[in-house]
This record gives sequence, C-alpha cells and structure tokens, in this order.
Amino acid sequence: MKSKIIKNIMTVAMSLILLLPLMIAVVPETKAAESDPAYSKIKERGVLVVGLSADYAPFEFHTTVDGKDKIVGFEVDMAKEIAKDLGVKLQIKEMGFDGLIGAVQTGKIDVIISGINATPEREKVIDFSKSYLAPKQTIMVLKKNEAQFTTDVNSFSGKKIGAQRQTTQETFVQNNMSAATLVSLQKVPDLVSQLSAGKIAGVVLNDPISSAYAQQNKAFKVIFPKPNESEGAISVAMPKNSPVLKSKINESIDQIVESGQLKTFQKKANALMFNDQSFWSKYGNLFIKGTLITLALAAIAVIIGIILGTIVALFKLSPNFILKAIGNIYVEYVRGTPLLVQAFMVFFGTQVIGLNLSAFAAGSLAMGLNSAAYIAEIIRSGINSVNYGQTEAARSLGLSKNKAMRYIVLPQAVKNILPALGNEFVTVIKEGSVVSVIGVGELMFQTGVVQGASFKPFFPLLMTSLIYFILTFGISRALGYAEKRMARTSR
Repeated sequence: MKSKIIKNIMTVAMSLILLLPLMIAVVPETKAAESDPAYSKIKERGVLVVGLSADYAPFEFHTTVDGKDKIVGFEVDMAKEIAKDLGVKLQIKEMGFDGLIGAVQTGKIDVIISGINATPEREKVIDFSKSYLAPKQTIMVLKKNEAQFTTDVNSFSGKKIGAQRQTTQETFVQNNMSAATLVSLQKVPDLVSQLSAGKIAGVVLNDPISSAYAQQNKAFKVIFPKPNESEGAISVAMPKNSPVLKSKINESIDQIVESGQLKTFQKKANALMFNDQSFWSKYGNLFIKGTLITLALAAIAVIIGIILGTIVALFKLSPNFILKAIGNIYVEYVRGTPLLVQAFMVFFGTQVIGLNLSAFAAGSLAMGLNSAAYIAEIIRSGINSVNYGQTEAARSLGLSKNKAMRYIVLPQAVKNILPALGNEFVTVIKEGSVVSVIGVGELMFQTGVVQGASFKPFFPLLMTSLIYFILTFGISRALGYAEKRMARTSR
C-alpha cells in the first residue's frame, strides 16, 4: 500500500516537473498580453507623442485659427480622439516625412499619423494598425497638356513623373510606369512647383490631395490611371512588437470610422483649407516664426562654432602630436561629410545614447559642430597671418606662451579674420534650411508648410528669398561697418 502511494506521489511530482517549463513559458505571454513597452511608456508619461509632416492637406496642414497658427487636418482630429481613448494628452511633433520611421524606431515619437501606408518593407521595421482609409492613386497634370495623356499609364512613356520620396506613390511609378522617368522629392509642394513650371509632366498623388489642388487651382487636371490601384492601407504606425498599443488604437479607429467621425473630420479639414483670409493674415506668422528660428539657429551655431573652432585650431597648431591629430581628424571628417548626414546622426544618435534632444537642440548642435570645422581653419589661418615677431616680443617681455597667444596674437588674428567669420555667419543662416528634415521649424521648413497649405508653390518661395536677402544683406552691411571701425582703430 505504501509503495503504491509513494509511486503515485512520484508520478504527480514527475508530471509537475515536466509541466514546469510550459507553465513558465505561459506566464510571460499572459503578462505581455496586458502591456507592452510602448503602451506602458505612453501611460506612464501621460502623453501620446504623434509624429507627422504637416504639408499634406487635407490630412494635416498649418492654418490660422482665431489668430493663432495651428496644425489641423482630419488626421490631427483622429490623433486627438485616439489620445482621448487612451486616456492621455496629445503632443504633436512635426518633421520631414522621410524622418518619421527613424523617429519611431529611436523613440523620438510614439506613433506616426501622417498618411502612411502599411507596405511589406515598412512592416519589417514597424507595426501598423488596421486601415482607416484607402485612397486611389491619381496623376495630376497641367490642364493645357491633358490632351497628351489618357488613363493608360503608357501614355506617360518617356516623360518625367514626380512622386514624394519613400511613399507608395513612388512605388506606383516604379512598378507601373517604368517607361517614365521618376523624379522623387521630399515635399509635395516642391513636386507641384515643378509641375507648374513644366519641368515634369505629372505628379502621382492620392485622390484627396490631387482633388484639393485641382479645386484650388484650375490649371491642374486629375487623371485616374489604369491600373486604378488603391494607394494602400493608410494606418497608424507604431514601434515593432507593440500588441497592446496596437489593440487599443484599433479599437479607437473602429469607433472613429463606424460612428462617422472620420467623415466629419474630413469635411472640417476641407472647410479649413479654403477659408476666406488674406495670404499674409493666414501665413504671415509662419514666416515670422521661421525667420526668428533661423536667426536663433545661426546665432547658436556660430557661438558653438567659434568656441569649439578656436579649440580645434589651437589643437592643429599644437606641437603635441595627439592634439594635432585630433584637430586634423575632426576638421577633415566634418568637412568631408554633408551637414544633412550630421544632422540625422546627432538627432537619432543622441537618442540611442539616452539623450532625448529636441529637433531644435539637435539641429543647433549639428550646425555648430559643422561650423566649428570651418571656423577652425579660418582661425588657424588668422593666427598664422600674425607675424611671429609679435609672439617673440611678447615672450621677451615675460609673457608665457599661452598669455602671448591670448592677449597678443588672438586679438590681432580676429581683426584679420572678421570678414571670413562674417561670411561664415551668412553661410550658416542659409545652411539652416538643411536641418528642416529633422523637424526644425526654420524658414524653409515653414515655407514648405505654407506651400502645402496654400497650394501656391511659387509665391511662398519668392517671399522666403526676399527674407533671406534682407537677413544676409543686413548682416553683411553690419559686419562691413564693424570692419571699417576696427581698421580706423588700427591706424
């Protein structure tokens, strides 16, 4: 009897031991179903950070509401509703469309709600919610040229066709219009500008966008090509492996679509696109804001550049081999790589190491680091232009080498390099347009916003060119005056 009881106990024990791995494997899955890192992060912070590119009316665009600039559009209203359903506040981060996926991957933003399609390539690196819209592909042409084209995509053979970079429109041209030449640009207004100027024969856009342009400008004609494909499933994009966040957003999307809210949001966006206000009253504050940010970027970049550039210049002039090598490597590397690459490296790279820099801070830092390499060479040449006898005289009077450099050589070098420093400041002002790709709202970024919202591709560029001219001409005159004053004091 005892042996039978012992045998039964051993059998139960062995069964439990065999089932233990299965039980351990099941527990984490149960917990994972209740939460995931992305959803937990949003709930802990109490804010849903949505990334978008606000140059895509009526999806999202800038306009003036009650005297204030706001980002509006039916996807913005959707984002508000989703944040409300999640029980958190909404924060919008605006940046270039081709920087959005990287921003999700590095944690700069939580989700993308910006007319983004769920493609097989994108699904390898990010997750998508269920679709809430499936627009058709269209080709927008100039009305005066519509007789040259039919709904057959082959009628565009040998022509240049524009599409926004990294979109399904670009893929549509590559797959269905191989006999045409693809022109890929980052912003839709830039493509429309090229179409207006006759540089390209057509632009592939989804039907809400092309219809809006054609409604605003009678010079455009919309063609629904054959094959008449859907643009694809427009969805909310989010980090990979976010099942709980995906489930919550899907529930919210179901409610928005089934209740008819989406159609209401679309009607509201269309009304805001064509409200009766003068151009300056609607968009003047964007130009002012962009100008101030451009000046702030340039000022910070030049300050960083002068401080760091002076240090690097002294490194290059140092007799110490290691310091000299560091100075040379820094200058050659920075001058040998584009500012655009450096801006992305700073913006996303700092996030990887745990520094969550804003777009403005990352842009300022990238521009400052870039400017430092050029200023280092300017300062080095300025120091070398000061006669070595000045250093010898200072040393003979008992000054140390460092004091001779600080009090005798550098002040004279500054006088010699002032024109070159002035040119660098002017250059930095113009180069600020590069950092718009990471979402810095400087002048060129705001110009693209105005182009997208106003459907006027050329006039905003004309205004921006005048603003840049006033800035650079005014700074050049001021530096010229300062140079003359310094020349008088030298005499």
